[in-house]
Amino acid sequence: MKRYISIAMQNPMKILAAIVLLAAPVFAGPPLVCHPINIGSARSLPWTSTTWNLSGDEGYDVNHLVADTLALLRPDTPVLVRMETMRRAALYSQNNAAVARELLAGLAARATSDGRDAMAAFDYGYLIETYRQLELTFRMSRGGRNAGDWVNPAAGLDGYALVKQAIGMRGGDAEMEFAAALITTENSKQDYSEHAAKAKAGMKEDPLLAQNVVSHF
Repeated sequence: MKRYISIAMQNPMKILAAIVLLAAPVFAGPPLVCHPINIGSARSLPWTSTTWNLSGDEGYDVNHLVADTLALLRPDTPVLVRMETMRRAALYSQNNAAVARELLAGLAARATSDGRDAMAAFDYGYLIETYRQLELTFRMSRGGRNAGDWVNPAAGLDGYALVKQAIGMRGGDAEMEFAAALITTENSKQDYSEHAAKAKAGMKEDPLLAQNVVSHF
């Protein structure tokens, strides 16, 4: 018995990974939209839905979405929280095309006002890619039709390039590497593998990242 306990204590990350894997739900669809990010007890936009296309029970006023999202994306907000906040914001915006455009413009303004701000570049790039995957989700689930008058305001923009730029400015960031892996899941096997490997390398120092890596990969 003591020997088994000793082995378990020597491999805490493996034990954590196994527990999370057994408890993790099975997701389908584009990961930036359909796969929630585990942010623990961190504050983000209010959320009650269990589906990407909203349950109708949210009761959140999207007229506050842009201001609330920008306020949550502070310089010290962890990357994982940024990712989930933008996922929720994108999903709320599917009911209001004007709000979707305004949110994108707000993050674009932040990114272009200071070219050295890695977090601003990351936020802008990640939202672009989230919008791209939201558009893809509509096409997959609704025979090519978007919801109402929602049109992807980021069509033609390269969010992945901005995320890579942010990673470069940070000198490497395991949570950003995780984000880049999710972005490249369905369109670049080589890029995905490289980003996923770097994200996994940061699991030991970041238990919350470890949970997300195991549940998503």
